[in-house]
Amino acid sequence: MDRNDAPTPMLQKARKPFYFNSSAHIMRIGREKTVDLHGLLAGLNACPEESIFQHMFQTLEEHHFIREGFSNDFAQWVFEACNETALAERLSGVDIREYTSVQALRSVLVEIVEKHIAADPTASRRIASDPFYFCSSEKVIIPTPYSADDLTSFVDALRHVSIHSIHHHFIDARVRLKLISNDFSVWLNEELGLSAAASRLDQVDIYTATLDDVRFRIVRVIEGAKAGYVT
Repeated sequence: MDRNDAPTPMLQKARKPFYFNSSAHIMRIGREKTVDLHGLLAGLNACPEESIFQHMFQTLEEHHFIREGFSNDFAQWVFEACNETALAERLSGVDIREYTSVQALRSVLVEIVEKHIAADPTASRRIASDPFYFCSSEKVIIPTPYSADDLTSFVDALRHVSIHSIHHHFIDARVRLKLISNDFSVWLNEELGLSAAASRLDQVDIYTATLDDVRFRIVRVIEGAKAGYVT
């Protein structure tokens, strides 16, 4: 095929369609509980990976509409119940997009709390105003009626699916993909060859935006790919 005869991104068909799913989560309270920073450190070391994921990733879906506060449950508890603002800010500053395993993420959280306790040993035993329960959740996949085999149908589906579907494919998927990427970027890259658009999606801010804002920014990147601005 002559280069000039190649299909435009808007018309190009994917080899495999994208099927939009959603998911529901059944909360499960774990064995680990703490009322101080010493217990938080012990819990971070001992809790299952599912608990780290719950408090660092899943919370973005549960509190996506809150524009103020901290980005994960650990930071929020340290701030509200322990009154340790500096530690809360450091925990909140951990960008989950930078890590390729939950274990690596756990190690960073542990290091942050360890350094804070070492700098102020008395802080580790001050009793919090409320306990922290380490939780995890069981995920149930829920199919949706939406699918896409090109950019036009992909954008149309993105506009109509629930925010829970956005979270499932854009945030929740990261644990399946070893935190490297998201389902939308993988499909754009592997099925349509739109590597630049896929990379742009990976840079969408998931912290300072609601899930509706995230949806809007994803759509804007795809619209750019449709117009040929991002390939």
